[in-house]
Amino acid sequence: QLQASGGGLAQPGGSLRLSCAASGSIFSINTMSWYRQAPGEQRELVASITSGGSTDYAESVKGRFTISRDNAKNTVYLQMNGLSPEDTAVYYCSVFARVNWWVPYSTYWGQGTQVTVSS
Repeated sequence: QLQASGGGLAQPGGSLRLSCAASGSIFSINTMSWYRQAPGEQRELVASITSGGSTDYAESVKGRFTISRDNAKNTVYLQMNGLSPEDTAVYYCSVFARVNWWVPYSTYWGQGTQVTVSS
């Protein structure tokens, strides 16, 4: 189970920090990611981080957003600074994980958290 939190309303130029904790039967987590989907748009990758700490960002958020993870807590974070109205979307966390050593890795999704940037 993935539980995302931290969304809400922010003013342009403001900041928000999203968290997503994975709970339940988890054997191993590989990549943890954040996606977002704006109304009428396709879901897009915002940022991802591997188990080794390598990160990747969408061009539109580079220099403004920072993804991090706490492996001991099975939690991924997204620090969002310099928010603009174009960042308004539902943000979803996703993990590529397996629940046991004999089970293949699969992608699991959180329920989404709304981020609205408006003055």
